[in-house]
Amino acid sequence: MIEEIKDYAIEGLENLKGTNPECSEIHHEIFNTDYYIIGTYRAKEWINKFGTFDVIGEIVDYETHHFGEVYTDCADAEKVANMFAYIKGEDVLYSSKTYDKLYDRKLDDEDLQDIINEIE
Repeated sequence: MIEEIKDYAIEGLENLKGTNPECSEIHHEIFNTDYYIIGTYRAKEWINKFGTFDVIGEIVDYETHHFGEVYTDCADAEKVANMFAYIKGEDVLYSSKTYDKLYDRKLDDEDLQDIINEIE
């Protein structure tokens, strides 16, 4: 499943070529401007592959750490699946040294390709 999220991130990075995005906005652009998973049934199936309680636990930990409280409606499978993809997408992008190093500047296509190469 993490490979799925990596592929999604790579596709998003490819789509950002030619736009010179702010590195700090890439994660938001890829994982927060559109749904990763649409449909309750599909979301439940996807979450079950990770383990429902593990997924919810990770969301609770993440949101409590970053926001001081939990905002995701854990009774809504779509919201849970998309928040989990958001969290894992952050992990994928932060695995790139280029992403971490250039976080506070605009990226050109070469920078985006370097990030893609590092997360592949």
